[in-house]
This record gives sequence, structure tokens and C-alpha cells, in this order.
Amino acid sequence: MDVDEVLGDPKGSSVPTKSAIYVWGYNYSGQTGRESQSRVPKQLPPELFGCPASRWLDVACGRAHTAAVASDGSLFTWGANDFGQLGDGTEEGRNFPKNVKLLETEYVKSVACGDQCTAAIAEPRVNDGTLSPGRLWIWGQNQGSDVPRLFWGAFAPNTIIRQVSCGSVHAAALSEKGLLQTWGYNEHGQLGRGFSCEGLQRAQVIKAYAKFLDEPPELVKIIQVSCGEYHSAAISDKGEVYTWGLGSLGQLGHSSLQSGDKELLPRRVVALDGKFIRDVACGGVHTCAITQDSALYAWGGSNIGQLGLGPSAGFFNVAPENGTSFFRNFPALVIYKEVQHVACGHSHTLIAMKDGRIHGWGYNNYGQAANEKSSVAWYPSPIDWCVGKVRKLAAGGGHSAVLTDACSLKELCEFKLADTVTALNATEVEDVAARMGSDSLARLCGRLREDFLCNECLLS
Repeated sequence: MDVDEVLGDPKGSSVPTKSAIYVWGYNYSGQTGRESQSRVPKQLPPELFGCPASRWLDVACGRAHTAAVASDGSLFTWGANDFGQLGDGTEEGRNFPKNVKLLETEYVKSVACGDQCTAAIAEPRVNDGTLSPGRLWIWGQNQGSDVPRLFWGAFAPNTIIRQVSCGSVHAAALSEKGLLQTWGYNEHGQLGRGFSCEGLQRAQVIKAYAKFLDEPPELVKIIQVSCGEYHSAAISDKGEVYTWGLGSLGQLGHSSLQSGDKELLPRRVVALDGKFIRDVACGGVHTCAITQDSALYAWGGSNIGQLGLGPSAGFFNVAPENGTSFFRNFPALVIYKEVQHVACGHSHTLIAMKDGRIHGWGYNNYGQAANEKSSVAWYPSPIDWCVGKVRKLAAGGGHSAVLTDACSLKELCEFKLADTVTALNATEVEDVAARMGSDSLARLCGRLREDFLCNECLLS
């Protein structure tokens, strides 16, 4: 097997950019897009989506469902559908991707998944300039519909929506002008309104952000937001992190809280003062942030390794008497440089480094966080078999997803070779990969070969 055999004749033609989506881990509801469960990610084939798209724009994971945006603006969903989170008007789950037909008139730009809901930002395919190029569509649990519905909430019609994030029972949308609106349940103060309350709440714009408890709140321009299970975090245009909602396990990063175990108004994480934050992600009970210098900080619950700091209680500020639940209420430096992307699942964390390698830690019973077959990965561990340049990470309840790009001839060759791997030729492809200097492809072949052998043992 040689390069010409894989690529054909590339002479006289430009090499197009392609991308791939890998999904793996827990698959009870078909959220990995496969018939069976696997700890080893393999690219979801384009034919599975029934579309000619060779590139992908976005991928997101909910608790048990997954969504992906193709380069032609089509949105695909699959997995659990108990609350209509797949957007097809039913409550029947499926383990294969299907186009969300009610958004076919829209060019979808990005997608976000909550526990059991989905939201997308899109632009009308036919737009005379009078319609917003960033419209928000929502569906699923607490969103009032099992099919996509246009949602402005507290924003004026035709507001340009920059980003949306969904938690367990709440959601947040960010406008281009830096205003943040939240809606959903507010029993833990996760809507940031200065009080907690029961029942489903309408959307309102957050109008006050507190620097310190003894200072009057003020309005802040927000550039990014992330919703965890019952807490939220946002980054201001000055690189400051604000958190609010449930903080019982230190997930807010504050030394004390306004109301028992809650923070009712967004309050600045002063422990990160002096560090410009460019990315933040919230998980079930933990939070991570990347600085402008590419260092990773983490705080919150870590009873199953979500922070990547190890199992010893000595690493944490508080060790409850029962010894089973540890947490850290101040940001801790986990990795000091070269972190490019971060994603927090319910109980695991993924990062991509500048060298392209992926690492994960936390709950790992289904292989969602690490190569190892242990149920918990306490420290950053490699997940290093995804071919291509990492552009997006996503982490769900028990599954993970990675979107990678092929931007060079070598990467395109790697993509092609990865598609050809079978039980019969894995060793041969691995040899070609080693001669190409494609470490990730060689590791993929090794992992798949192990997987093939394990499956044969189970069948024999």
C-alpha cells in the first residue's frame, strides 16, 4: 500500500480541506452513532449522514444525544429523544444521524446540547438583509417544543445571537453586543437574577455582575458563556470570569457564597485576577478555564477525578467527613501551558494541546476520558488516536466527540488510510502510518487491532 494508491492522482488539482467527527463512549441510547458500544473512536462515515458534505462546522454532546453541523448548514441529531431533543417531532430515539428537516430553510452555524434539549444558531438561507444572521432556535425539555422554534426571549427581534449554552434545566444566550439572557429553572440561582425560585422562568437579561460582595453590582460586557448542570460561568471582554448558581462542591470558585450553597448574582472569580481568561467550560459539578497563555485551571467537585488532580484528599481544600466526595473551591493550575481547547462533560474533562494530542480525565467506565480501561482516570491521560487537527471537543453524560480537520496533503492521506482500516489490514496500515510519521494514525491502528481481538475473544 502506498500514497498513490490511497490518494489516487492528485496532480493538477488542489487538495480540498476535509474534516471528520469521532464519537465514542457510552452508547445505551445510540448517542455514538453506532449499533454497538466502543471505547475506541472511529470516524463516523459521511454516508451515515446521507449527505455529500466533506466538512463539519460543529459538534455537541448532551447527556445522551449528539448533534453535528455540516458545512452546507445542515444540522444532524441522534441518540436519546425522551423530550424531543432530536427535533424531529417525536420522542423516539435513534442510533443514526438524521437531518433536522424543520431547519432546512436555515443555514445552521453552531449547535449546543443540554441534558435533554438542543439549541442552534442559524441564518435564513434566503435573506434580503432584513433578517438577523444569528437567529436562535430551541427545542426539547423546557423549551416548549419537540421541533425547532424561533426564540428571541428577552432580546428584541432580529438581535444577532453570538452564542448559546444549555445546562441541565436552564439555558443562556449571548448577543453580539455582549448582553446575556437566561431562562429555565432557577431553584439554585443558576439564572443569575439575584434570587432563587421554583418553576420554569421566562427569559430575562442579566443586568448586574458583582466584582466583590461589598461592591455594588454593575453591567459587564460578556464574550462567552457556559452552562453546567446547575451553575453557569461567563467571560467578560476584560478576560474576567464570573460564576453563579449552585456552588455546594466549589464549582463557582469562590471562598464564600451569598446564600448558603448558592451564588445568586454573577460574581467575579477573584482567585483568577491578573490572568486573562479566553475560554471557560462547565461540567456537572466542576469548571475549567484556559488563560491567554494557554494554561488550564480547574475547580469544583472531583470525587471521580473531574479536576485531573489525583485521588488524594490532600489535593483539595475540603474533604467531607464521609471521605467520598472531594472538592476544591479555588482554581487550581492543572496544566501550565499549550492547552488549546477544553470541554467538560457531566463527570469527565477533555483537552486538546497545541501539538494536536488529546487528553482526558474523570469518569472513564466507557472509555470516554482515557485510553486506560480503568473506571476513573485521576490524572490527564492520552486519547491520542484521532486523526487530523482538533478544532472542537465535546463531552456529554458518558460519551465524547472530537471534530478534526485535514488541511494538508499528509492529513488527507491520514484520513483516507483511517477509513480503510479493517481487522485484516490494521497491521499493514499501521506500518504505512509509521513510515509517514503519522503517530496518531499508528496509535489508532493499534487500538483498533486490540478492539478487533477483544471482539473475537468475546465471540469465541
